[in-house]
Amino acid sequence: MTIQVSDEEQAAASQEGSATRTARAAQAAHPERNSDFDPSAFRAVFESRFTWAAAFERNTHRYGNRTALTHSTTGESWTYRELGEVTGRLVAGLAERGVGVGDVVAYQLMNVPEFAFLYVAAQGLRAVSSPMNFRLAPAETAHILNTTRPRIFIYDSNAADETAKALRIAEFTPDVIVAVGEGERLDGAIGFDELLANDGPTFRTPDGATVWDETSRLYTSGTTGMPKAVPLTSLNETLSAHDVVMHFPLGPHDKSMNMSPWFHRGGNYCAGPNTMFFVGGEVVTLPQFTADAVLDNVEKYGLTYVIGAPTNLERLADAQEANPRDLSSLSGIVTMGAPLDRAAALRYQRVLTPRIANGYGTTEAFWNTYLRPEDLPDAAGAAGRACLDDDVAVVRVYADRIATPDDHAAKNGQEIGEVIMRSVKSGYGYMDNPEEVKAKFHDGWLYPGDLATWDENEMVTVVGRKDDMIISGGENVHPVQVEEVLSGHPDVADSIVVGMPDEEWGQLVVAYVQPRAGKFTDPQAAATALDAFCRASDALAAYKKPRRYAFVDELPYTATGKKQHFVMKERTTADNEAGLFTKP
Repeated sequence: MTIQVSDEEQAAASQEGSATRTARAAQAAHPERNSDFDPSAFRAVFESRFTWAAAFERNTHRYGNRTALTHSTTGESWTYRELGEVTGRLVAGLAERGVGVGDVVAYQLMNVPEFAFLYVAAQGLRAVSSPMNFRLAPAETAHILNTTRPRIFIYDSNAADETAKALRIAEFTPDVIVAVGEGERLDGAIGFDELLANDGPTFRTPDGATVWDETSRLYTSGTTGMPKAVPLTSLNETLSAHDVVMHFPLGPHDKSMNMSPWFHRGGNYCAGPNTMFFVGGEVVTLPQFTADAVLDNVEKYGLTYVIGAPTNLERLADAQEANPRDLSSLSGIVTMGAPLDRAAALRYQRVLTPRIANGYGTTEAFWNTYLRPEDLPDAAGAAGRACLDDDVAVVRVYADRIATPDDHAAKNGQEIGEVIMRSVKSGYGYMDNPEEVKAKFHDGWLYPGDLATWDENEMVTVVGRKDDMIISGGENVHPVQVEEVLSGHPDVADSIVVGMPDEEWGQLVVAYVQPRAGKFTDPQAAATALDAFCRASDALAAYKKPRRYAFVDELPYTATGKKQHFVMKERTTADNEAGLFTKP
């Protein structure tokens, strides 16, 4: 039998077959699809409009009359409309000076408005924002200039001498040097106002920008040595902001102040310009930390969140007890960089605000665990549970290999392993450093080198770094455990515990102690008292107690409040020879 098919039916069948073949071809090109649905239209919108720059652009008109930025030093402020205008002029000015797609915009500034302007404007050009630690030595700044090779470099004119030294040492000189502030202007440098174009459209997301653009290049804070360059994409920027908005939580009516420098991941991205300009809130600057300035600004501006390291909180509590301010506007204080011990957490909740939170993380992946206010004081000392979009695990540590992500340490709060994380907030790499990439990133997980325990509820407690672990007489001693015990003594303000080379024991456990004001004036009596205190502790085995004590005025920290054990470890032999240590 012959079946007759009309021309219309033949055409329809042909079209249907063509559509099916096209769908199958598209599915073959995108094997991740699970059906014939073509998400390319969504992908196009997502990749071009889920950028951080697009979010900021929306706020320049959505919240145009709302305050975006206030400079606490001068009282000057900018609405979102005004911020869009000044950053638009900066985009035009940077372009006039030759800055374009992929160029690095390097700046070494405190938490001042110009920092925020540059962070925004670089993304208006598809350039790369690269803030640098203003505490770096000239040789370190020169090293970054040589490796990053920025098109333009903006410096704090009050640090002109250090900047001049760095530029003399550096083999590479940026095309444009710009001074911020009223200090010395180096030869050939222009003022920041000269960088602003006379006319320019308000800030707009640049043509061709996608979520995959590198938008920021940060530097690790250096707990183990020279900083490493960490690239971040626009998608990392957006998802970091989302993360903080969810965890604090934050809304457009919030006002924040960072006690930590913005140049670090835990500054700008923890309710600094990144987060607040994304959500439509207000940032109040703090160029230099003093406890009184922070407390005064909470009262003056009605701040809802302040963010810093535990050392900042200790000073805030001291200042608040000495001169109480009205802190009723605070919705919370968030700290990063180090754990909070129970006594400190209880004090801060009583003196400052009941809502204290703590985040743990790295420059590479931002924070990945969060200790919520509801977790305190019971979970004091812990780093919290995994953030909402992150996977966190504690894996076993081996001498000859890296554990796989599923080789978990026991969830008993006792077995010490390495904490690892898988996060969409990480760029998963270092610039021009393949050896470090190979060492730190495995199968989509970051292995940062921090040691931790976790319990049946996946509450993570960081106990130190693999690099900092002391091996004394064949036994492992984790400095954080000893430091937590020492912190319980009422006359101890702070401490760093390290291993000192020793012929008999391999390493000797020694403690650098920063006394509270007016305490421990007799080193011998102080060492004896601390030895007795450690012996009496149920939390410290006898072999872990310090064998020598040195009393110092201050201890080294990174910009985000992490102790630099390696700095003190390098000093031990010389300090011992100089007679600085006291034996109990």
